[in-house]
Amino acid sequence: MDTIITIGREFGSGGREIGELIADHYKIKCYDKDLLARVARESGFCQEMLENHDERPTNSFMYNLVMDTYSFGYNSSSFVDMPISHKVFLAQFDTIKKIASEGPCVIVGRCADYALSDLPNVINVFIQADEATKIKRIRQRFADIASDEKARDMMNRKDKQRQSYYNYYSSKKWGRVDSYDLTVNSSKLGIEGTANFIIQFVEDYEKEKSRNAF
Repeated sequence: MDTIITIGREFGSGGREIGELIADHYKIKCYDKDLLARVARESGFCQEMLENHDERPTNSFMYNLVMDTYSFGYNSSSFVDMPISHKVFLAQFDTIKKIASEGPCVIVGRCADYALSDLPNVINVFIQADEATKIKRIRQRFADIASDEKARDMMNRKDKQRQSYYNYYSSKKWGRVDSYDLTVNSSKLGIEGTANFIIQFVEDYEKEKSRNAF
């Protein structure tokens, strides 16, 4: 297996857990929050600052200037004056590309599908779930969320952040079917069942790729 799997996810859909199960199946690394630790190690940014800007957009700078700066490299004079949120994005962008060059893995969130859009061996998945399922999972995960209404508010806030971040930095739309190779509702099969469904999809993709290679 040489496929890289990226996972976009709604908050509370179980995307991280599903990614970990897929990675365990293939005995490969799953990158989620620990991606930030590697970005910190390789970029020099402190991890706390990276976490404060993680998957959060800003409207203070034009996207085109960000990508123009990226294309010219970090020595561009405009990089010095770039808002910290954009420096964080570019550092993540570089680290995601480096991780992908090391072999198959699972990467959760952080516009990984966009960062790796030039690679042929990537499957991009988006995981959603029914609202009731997400609210139940959020309340189980966060002890301080004492009501469905608070869970719903947290879910909506997190999803809005992820959507804004993705739509701001990528050329695609977060959660829209044509932005991904596979979208799946984890409420239908559960966490383990959804992971197995995606694994079957990857394996069928690998077989098809092998057939087309001849």
